Amino acid sequence: MSRLYNIYNKEELMQRLHAEPFQRKTISFYRYCKIFSPQDFRDSLFLAWDKWQVLGRIYVANEGINAQMSIPEGNYEAFLQGLQEVPELCDMPIKVAVEDDGKSFHKLVIKVRKKIVQDGIDDPNFDPSQVGKHISAEEFNQYMEEPDTVVVDMRNSYESEVGHFENAVLPEAKTFREELPEVLQLLQGQEDKKILLYCTGGIRCEKASAYLKYHGYQDVNQLYGGIIHYAHEVNRKHIPSKFIGKNFVFDNRLGERISEEVISRCHTCGTPCDRHINCVNDSCHKLFLQCEACSEKYDSCCQVECQEELHFTKVKTQSL
Repeated sequence: MSRLYNIYNKEELMQRLHAEPFQRKTISFYRYCKIFSPQDFRDSLFLAWDKWQVLGRIYVANEGINAQMSIPEGNYEAFLQGLQEVPELCDMPIKVAVEDDGKSFHKLVIKVRKKIVQDGIDDPNFDPSQVGKHISAEEFNQYMEEPDTVVVDMRNSYESEVGHFENAVLPEAKTFREELPEVLQLLQGQEDKKILLYCTGGIRCEKASAYLKYHGYQDVNQLYGGIIHYAHEVNRKHIPSKFIGKNFVFDNRLGERISEEVISRCHTCGTPCDRHINCVNDSCHKLFLQCEACSEKYDSCCQVECQEELHFTKVKTQSL
């Protein structure tokens, strides 16, 4: 019986990753589709993708699949061919990372979940298939310039803090579940306006656009492929980019630069900074912005208390 999960610790996996003699390609994709047995589907994917040395974080549910992963370049074509052989994954639109150091993931994790995006929607009358209109980068830019257009960032506040589209509505929510009702409140009374939604790769806008239409908004549009696809289209077609700053990503990179502007500040000292890190104190692990100077001064901790606890834990461990 082949193993269907990772059995190595993080240190071993990181050593293996940095010792690899080949390059990796970071990609993402999603699809809302009916998966009748998510656990069996998950197990079959793990067997196939582990064989191709795929690393990443994938969620599978009855409603579909949401995947972010890195693949050895030498196995990429075989991986794509493998997708074609799975009916639920055939002709999958793939988004390739804008910036990629090949170290975005260190293990393969495929989880079965109730939903591929935790939206908090329990209304049985809500139809998630009634999505808004998908629009291109050029259309998005054009519609942004029109009067009575509202641009809404459908990401979490810590994502939009480091990068967002010009003049976008930026919800303060920390989760997508919290954001949907907040956006309804922010857009109250604007049901007749043209709504432009965007997110990282498009998956959250699928739910959000259907959610807004369900609540009476008529002209709902979503950026096809999200910020990732937009950045590629801007470069390929030489059109102006209206996204400023960094695009937050949910892997080891924690961000990819779209424009040179730094629009956020270090949470420790207040200097311009868009560098996300996790507090190294294991009892905290808070995600926050910190410049390199403060990281050195505070040992990559978010506050003095965490730094003191970190040192105390090290001393205690060494004395055992």
